Amino acid sequence: MAALDAVGGYRSRGALGRDCSPVDAARDVDLLVIATPDDAVAEVASAVAPVDTTAVIHLSGSLGLDVLAPHRRRGSLHPLVPLPTEAIGSERLVSGITFAVAGDPITRMLADSLGGRALEVDDLHRSAYHAAATIAANHLVALIGQVERVAATAGLPLDAFAGLMRAATDDAVALGPRHALTGPAVRGDWSTVERHRAALNGMSGSRTELAAYDAMVGLARRLSLDTAALAAEGSTGSAGAEQVA
Repeated sequence: MAALDAVGGYRSRGALGRDCSPVDAARDVDLLVIATPDDAVAEVASAVAPVDTTAVIHLSGSLGLDVLAPHRRRGSLHPLVPLPTEAIGSERLVSGITFAVAGDPITRMLADSLGGRALEVDDLHRSAYHAAATIAANHLVALIGQVERVAATAGLPLDAFAGLMRAATDDAVALGPRHALTGPAVRGDWSTVERHRAALNGMSGSRTELAAYDAMVGLARRLSLDTAALAAEGSTGSAGAEQVA
């Protein structure tokens, strides 16, 4: 709520702690935000006495609107950005990020007020959306953790690879993953892949390290095959157009 207070037009009444009863939380306010862990959202929402004029929203990426029963005005606002601390979160929420919204129109108003981009994600697609968000954030960080561990076996710090990681991420977003992919899996350089696997096999926790590496080689290979298939289709389509002409 600090971010909304900062942009103006909103006045927060503060947060209710776990030892406070939420029964009257929706009374005499325009908006009630349930910012609990996912597993507690439904329980908290059901404990709040409904007020027809008050919008009740949650901040979960994976949950639909059904968990907010029995409230009439329901919504969801999920920021697509990591919020590791309150201070960092307040800055990032007003930095032009994307918000997944659903339900009551106030969710889109909130995203607009924060200077963000609002994208509608309905309940049917909520789990797929959140899976993508989890891969984009948590899995990417876990993968960087593997970079750090493997680099350490060569006596190198993680920041030595920072430029490479940033450039690869920027290319994937700007060009699309298919056009940004480089490396041995794309080239079919399997002898290099096997040398990588041998190096990982000598590490502590090698089974986990190899499983992660093999999984990513498989995804890279799939991406490269998709790229080749699209190129072949484009070539066939062009030839067909020329024949018709």
